[in-house]
Amino acid sequence: MARATSTGGAGWAVIVMAVVLGTGPVACREDPPLVGAQGRLRLSVDRLDFPFAYPGGTREAEVRVLNAGRAPLDVTWTAVEAPFSLVEGLPSRVGVEEVPVRVRFSPRAIGTFESRLVGTASDGGRVELVLAGEARPTPECVAVVCATSTFDPVTERCVETVSPDGTACNPGSACLTMATCQQGRCRGQERPCDDGNACTTDACHALDGCRSVPAPPCPGGAPCQVGTCDPKLGCGLADAPDGTFCGTERGCDAADVCIEGACARRDLPDGFVCASASPCQAEGRCRGSVCERPAAVTLAPDWSLDAAAYPRNLHDLLVGPEGDVTLSGFYESALLDAAAPTPMLSRDAARRCMLWNDRLLCMDLPEDGTVSLMERYTGVPRWTFTLGDARPDIRQRTETLFLARLAVMAPDRLAALFEAYPAGERRETLCRMYFLVVLDAFGQMVSAQELTDPLLSECNHPHPFGVVSDAAGDLYVSFSQTLNVGAPLHAGAPSLLMAFSSDGVPRWRKSQGQRAGELAVVDGLLFAERGAQALRTADGSVAGTIPQVFGRVVATRERLVPSAPGTTVNVGDEGNAPAATQLQGFALPSLSPVWTYSLRSGQSLTTKELRLATWPETPGLPPRTLVLTTATDADDARLLVGVRVSDGSEAFQCRLDYEARTMPQLLELAPGALLMMDGAQTCGECDPPFASSQARFQRFPMPGLLPAKEPWPGTFGGPGHDHHEGADH
Repeated sequence: MARATSTGGAGWAVIVMAVVLGTGPVACREDPPLVGAQGRLRLSVDRLDFPFAYPGGTREAEVRVLNAGRAPLDVTWTAVEAPFSLVEGLPSRVGVEEVPVRVRFSPRAIGTFESRLVGTASDGGRVELVLAGEARPTPECVAVVCATSTFDPVTERCVETVSPDGTACNPGSACLTMATCQQGRCRGQERPCDDGNACTTDACHALDGCRSVPAPPCPGGAPCQVGTCDPKLGCGLADAPDGTFCGTERGCDAADVCIEGACARRDLPDGFVCASASPCQAEGRCRGSVCERPAAVTLAPDWSLDAAAYPRNLHDLLVGPEGDVTLSGFYESALLDAAAPTPMLSRDAARRCMLWNDRLLCMDLPEDGTVSLMERYTGVPRWTFTLGDARPDIRQRTETLFLARLAVMAPDRLAALFEAYPAGERRETLCRMYFLVVLDAFGQMVSAQELTDPLLSECNHPHPFGVVSDAAGDLYVSFSQTLNVGAPLHAGAPSLLMAFSSDGVPRWRKSQGQRAGELAVVDGLLFAERGAQALRTADGSVAGTIPQVFGRVVATRERLVPSAPGTTVNVGDEGNAPAATQLQGFALPSLSPVWTYSLRSGQSLTTKELRLATWPETPGLPPRTLVLTTATDADDARLLVGVRVSDGSEAFQCRLDYEARTMPQLLELAPGALLMMDGAQTCGECDPPFASSQARFQRFPMPGLLPAKEPWPGTFGGPGHDHHEGADH
């Protein structure tokens, strides 16, 4: 029987047509039976079907000619017709030994071809060999920007040729103009955006062009000087509103307050605001010497959705810039604008979704090996990229090409990690191949490469459990083996960290002893979820250590706050560690401890989830940045806790009115609201988190609460979250 085997780099499939012969006399060779006409001349097969080829390519196969008798035979052969040919001549005389003959199929045009080779022996015997082959159309390769790509029919690979410097190119961003190729990369000039108003921030959106948004508050000066902005002149200073607290004394009988721009101590009048409001408690006002404040209220959700009642496997929560909510899941249709009266399901299912450039970015939608950018409210695709179509040579080398992770690198750079089984392997295989593709804002391919490493070559299902990018757009990926079969995947040890430039060029790699997990990055430091050593993004060297693992860390430019040891988002793991009652803050970049926040007696933290938010504590002054988490008290009441990131002081505790199913597993912030997910039953510290769970989603109104504009806008959360250090914060 014919069997195709790969010959390696040349990409040719060689067919070996062989007959297993006995060891007895030649005339008695009856097993296996030989085919052919009368006489003693035999062929090992009577038909050669070559694997398909492309015009300009070649396939080779072997047939064996043999003599079933004892005396030599003289043989004459007909000519071999194109596109078939012989690698070496056919034997004109056949003795007792088998004669191998190699036949070549070298098509020059598309089509199906067949030819017959006839041999006639001196004893009158006759054999016939049918040669058959198909030439398919040459695949079209999609070139990366600033290159041309052609398919080489000999190697069966897409071959790129870099465009000459100065060649005009599409930069893949609405924020670049006059772009030309420079050393194989498309470089352009930044589009100027200026609306003439000094009190707005003029920015360029990679897809939509110039935009203007309110600028951050102008900085203040002395304790009683606040920042102001003039549309023509820009930032300036003005006296703080009379009554603004400015010193250490805060009582109603005596308080340090601003009076006409100076800090003075005064006896506060009745009705003076003596305590800031919180999301659940109104401000306090002086009455005599007492700062009276209304009782705190319990915060109730104004929207809730139970995926089990829908019923759909929804276990990820995405919040758009206007506060719209998208719910998605593992190979599930996304629920668009889920909090609207009539939410819409996306037409096709995806493995997971995330937000990028104010759009919804989904993996393997509408099919494996595809990434699609869609409008958030309608699900209409803006563009779709399919790796198998762009690189047919990769498709040919793989089975079931699909996506493993997506990562935002910059507004005009997206990292897509494609995963596949090697060609010829069954779906049950634990062998994997990985391809890193960098796309621009319009879905053009910037670069594409196969990732190779000894760890990735082991057949234990290596997987990227963490991806993150920094302000420069550089990418960091954490791989390790998996300990189970089927999603969600549990990471093993050791792990492999790989670093790439914003164009996908490898920078460094490093092995670590711990299991792989999610990654965070801020100001040149890289933090692994299951590690305690901060690494320098420049070279992977160790920059410092803290006395606990980082977990789901959040950070500003000055402070780093890890999740409390022992907290989790995995159902069933809650009781495996002592109750967590403290959060710690560390200075950046030194990693020295600067504060410890302790809960009140009887309270304990309930989740590994942390979020950064801003809250307007004092009228006329910039809002404070808070780290948000959740806790429970001795009465099993559910609490939202806000802690000031700068010094670890408590900003508020608010009761949340809901009956918990699990610990909070995802927290997200919308303008003026907190969104929470709980009830997922599968692993949340795996990849993809909570796969195939049917979770519950709730929204709690909190007017004034906003997502913090910090370099690390949130923690790891679910699969759709943007692990990206923004360059503009």
